Amino acid sequence: MMFTSNPFAELSAFLSPVVIQTYVVIMIVLVAAGTLFDIVHKGSARYFFDNWRKSKSKGAKQIGGGELVSLAIQTGLVDVLASGEFCNPRRRLAHLLTMYGFVIYVITTAVMVFGYPTPATPTPAILPLLWWIGGLMICLGGYWFWFFIRVDVAAEGNSPLRIMRADLFILSLLASVTLGLIWAFLQAKGGSGATVFFGLYIIATTVLFGSVPWSKFAHMFFKPAAAFEKRVSYAIGSRSNLPAPADKPAQFGSAREQPRHY
Repeated sequence: MMFTSNPFAELSAFLSPVVIQTYVVIMIVLVAAGTLFDIVHKGSARYFFDNWRKSKSKGAKQIGGGELVSLAIQTGLVDVLASGEFCNPRRRLAHLLTMYGFVIYVITTAVMVFGYPTPATPTPAILPLLWWIGGLMICLGGYWFWFFIRVDVAAEGNSPLRIMRADLFILSLLASVTLGLIWAFLQAKGGSGATVFFGLYIIATTVLFGSVPWSKFAHMFFKPAAAFEKRVSYAIGSRSNLPAPADKPAQFGSAREQPRHY
């Protein structure tokens, strides 16, 4: 069955599992190095801590450890897990589909590559099934966003074909996952083009993880910290230079103002 077959184990017939495992490790290193470069080059961490200190110095009151824990939990549940920063329900749903699909897709890929590298070690059917579900979730959320939701295109009257550097992450992600799913499908069906699509899949994946310093990939690590700082600044009565909250709380309790465009 295509949806219950580990596509990476099938590679062992012509490619050593060590090769693909080494490739995955290199991609992890690229993400870590790219994120550190982003922090140093753009000064993201320094900006965050400077803004944190300014907010605390302007605060009208102090908060205790218990309230800090409560704010951290709210940040995790609302801003991270529920993507509370998006007030537009369509954009939030597309983001959630892409985000959770990416998490499922990456985790199952790593487990199958390192835990079940060859057919000699049978892969639990749930893993490739989840891999397919995660990949399809990414495609659904990503293509929905790209073709129907992009706010800047609708609001500014730009051509849907207009591509900027900020689009590098979503486009490389969609290319990687789409090519990966096509490769897995052709490989399971014994299609002659499987090797070609595997090569394209590797190229797109390398672009995805190797372009962290120039894409929005690293933002996923900064956004929870920024959301937590914003909640703390509101709690102590200090307004940072971040957008103030709307008069009415956004859906799911997000502490962000209503968006300008829908």
